[in-house]
This record gives sequence, C-alpha cells and structure tokens, in this order.
Amino acid sequence: MAHTRILIAKTSLDGHWRGVMVVARALRDAGFDVLLGGMLRAGDIAQMAGDEDVQIIGLNVGGRIEVVHRILDTLEEAGLADIPVLAGGTIPPQAIDDLASRGVSVHPPGSPLTEIVDAANRLVGRVG
Repeated sequence: MAHTRILIAKTSLDGHWRGVMVVARALRDAGFDVLLGGMLRAGDIAQMAGDEDVQIIGLNVGGRIEVVHRILDTLEEAGLADIPVLAGGTIPPQAIDDLASRGVSVHPPGSPLTEIVDAANRLVGRVG
C-alpha cells in the first residue's frame, strides 16, 4: 500500500527549524512520506503539491496568518482546495478559529505530536 504523501513547508524566513523537523519526523515515523519543501511561497506550495501528488500539506507559520490565507486561496485557484492543510508554529490564538473556519487543522506551539499525527491521519481518512 502506498504511503500518504505530506508536503511540509515553512511560510516565513525565520530560522526556527526545530519544530518543523520534529513534526516531520513524527509524521514519517507514523508512516507518512514526508516531502520537506523548505521555505516556499504560496505558488511554490501549490506547484509542488500538484507535481508531487501530495494528499496533505503541513505549514509552519511564522505568525503571519495572511500568508496562510494566501496559500489557501492559491490552492483553490490551482484546483487543489481538496488537499487538507495542517498549520503549526506561531499562530496567534485569535487566528485559530479563523483558520479553522477554512478547514485548517491548527496546532500552536506546545501541541502534542500525537495530536498532530492523529489530525493528519484523520484528515486523510487513515483513522485506525
């Protein structure tokens, strides 16, 4: 059986990679094929998601929620709005409901890895 492919991308230019790497490893250990895209813009994320046939996208957010909205808009324009999105990193508490209203599974700093992996599994229908 093919593994589920997840694209992990950073949305900001900060140097905080530890969380990205920890989450990527947890997802890999849970059986996902993890594609680390690095620091990508909205168009790059949509292009890579389409080219690599990913089933889920994970975003590391550096506090700028408008970037997440731009990515979601770009995915819609590219016909990729059906790809579920996870978001973690620095996400202001007041933005969580806003992102959730667009279907984003939000995991602010301190979220347990098991919660993130469970959400990824749930988003792609791999609930066991």
